[in-house]
Amino acid sequence: MGDELSEEKRRGRVKCVVWDLDHTLWDGVLLEDGAVTVKPEVVDAIHALDGLGILHSVASKNDHEAAWAQVEKTGLADRFLYPQIGWNAKSHSVQQIAKKLNIGLDAIAFVDDQEFERAEVAAACPQVVCVDPADLAEALRTPEFRPRFVTGESRLRREMYLGQISRDDEEERFVGTSEEFLAQLKLVVRIETAARDDLQRAEELTVRTNQLNSTGRTYSYDDLDKLRTSDDHLLYVVTLDDRFGSYGKIGLVLIETSEKIWHLRLLLMSCRVMSRGVGTIVLNHLLRQARDAGVELRADLVETGRNRMMQIAYAFAGFREIDRDDRQVTLRAGLDAIPPLPSYVSLLTG
Repeated sequence: MGDELSEEKRRGRVKCVVWDLDHTLWDGVLLEDGAVTVKPEVVDAIHALDGLGILHSVASKNDHEAAWAQVEKTGLADRFLYPQIGWNAKSHSVQQIAKKLNIGLDAIAFVDDQEFERAEVAAACPQVVCVDPADLAEALRTPEFRPRFVTGESRLRREMYLGQISRDDEEERFVGTSEEFLAQLKLVVRIETAARDDLQRAEELTVRTNQLNSTGRTYSYDDLDKLRTSDDHLLYVVTLDDRFGSYGKIGLVLIETSEKIWHLRLLLMSCRVMSRGVGTIVLNHLLRQARDAGVELRADLVETGRNRMMQIAYAFAGFREIDRDDRQVTLRAGLDAIPPLPSYVSLLTG
């Protein structure tokens, strides 16, 4: 049983594979050989993993201009997000990629033919899964690379990140306040009762989201299906769109209801929307719902060490601690002064 639980906990852990170039993506050393040949088995792996929603990047000690020109010749340039090509330590490159993708180092796999480079990354970033290209086929069969479900969001994940890169580029060039920038994005938040078709993505969110998960708890498809049809629970999915396209389903809300008290058992948001303030928008909507229903609103918070931003979101929304058992905290919301919906957001519910 212990091994099974361990394997299930590892399943789908890898969110991004970071590839070396010389003797890894291609045979040969570009700056020495001039002409190199891409490895077909690596290309096949990149396409297969992309279809599972696993992202890709590059960490290579190389001349950036020459190496990227060669990557473009392979037809894979649009597969690699935030590539790091230069002379920095590979561990630094991996850390930069994780930061830009806003994912944990434990969600990264690093593939490099050099034992020294794998050891350097493993020493500096022990959470990273390090893989020798010679063992790639075997590694891809492990639970870390095999998500339980492949959802619509999974298949579109790379395109969603490319959309985010476009947003970031525009934000960097934008002259004005943060609120003015958000206003021209034309944000649309949808908070809707979960349907069965939403549950694969809902489970995926609980497995993949760490920083903005109020309890750190994961829920299986079957758990969520029971809660979805329960008479004393509300299960919502949150979707975000803007003029660049959809972020997909980026949030999940679970409330246990009773006549006098609603208890927010889980609130989670994808880290990709942290800067859009969606967590606060959702919390304020729940506050209004509870107020209008004439009930008290409480919330569970488990201090995982990684969800500090969720603690802050609850505090700003007016939740205050009323009970504690070590890291497990019960909060109660104040319903007297609920901020209005920001003018730059459209909120749709159902």
